[in-house]
Amino acid sequence: MRSMWKGSVSFGLVNIPIQLYAATENKNVSLRQVHVADGGRIQYKRFCTVDGEEVPYAEIAKGYELPDGEMVVLTDADLAELPLPTQHAIDVLEFVPLESIDPIRFDRTYYLEPQKNAVKPYVVLRDALHKAGHVAIAKVAVRQRESLALLRVVDDVLVMTTMLWADEVRTPDFGFLREDPPQVRPQELTMAGSLIDSLSEPVFEPDKYSDSYREALESMIETKAGGGETARPATQGEKAEVVDLMAALEASVSAAKKSRGSAKSGKAGASGESGEGGRKKAASRTRRPKSA
Repeated sequence: MRSMWKGSVSFGLVNIPIQLYAATENKNVSLRQVHVADGGRIQYKRFCTVDGEEVPYAEIAKGYELPDGEMVVLTDADLAELPLPTQHAIDVLEFVPLESIDPIRFDRTYYLEPQKNAVKPYVVLRDALHKAGHVAIAKVAVRQRESLALLRVVDDVLVMTTMLWADEVRTPDFGFLREDPPQVRPQELTMAGSLIDSLSEPVFEPDKYSDSYREALESMIETKAGGGETARPATQGEKAEVVDLMAALEASVSAAKKSRGSAKSGKAGASGESGEGGRKKAASRTRRPKSA
């Protein structure tokens, strides 16, 4: 695993240097958008809606659109001026029982690894948390976004899960909640309870379940590849050249004019071909490959 963030866990006067790793990974099969006719990749360009010009990444900033349509532009320099004390620290605020936190607030989970000189205080915090049966509530900033987080112990490792702020969790507002509840017969409740009992297990075993859609998709890809049902774009290689559309069009027009001129001058006739057949062969020689 590759570390994605370095900082420290800070509580009281204790400071524990750590490295942060993403605890989960997306296993979805990565699919590209391609041209169905030849498998060429579909590419997009960043352009400005005001002047229509393509904008290099270095000139792109963030913006906040006001209700009247005006845009407040925020540069990296502007954002760097904002106070963000938790940018390199996981600041522990309090300790609470895990059961007091609804999982609806959970966002993303990370592993915490102690740096070489911080193994002992890391183990002390880990063991104390485990013994107390509590989790730590903290503040942390990852990728310029401050979040609430909880620290807990999983398999002898400190794990941090970022959480949503209170105003980021919506309150359910459904019509049936404001109506008189339907009458539920005791027999119906008993039957539902029996169904729950029949499907109950003592513990959750995630290895029992698998992504059947992903497995079917991977099998389909393997079958198509094995059966030769693949498309190889003309410019496919280690690094496909990105061709500007206008430049490609201009080059194609120029090449077509040259080939037409050579056909008229009789150069194409040197190979014993002329007329429509010669023009088709000249056009095939000047056809430029599509961008990958």
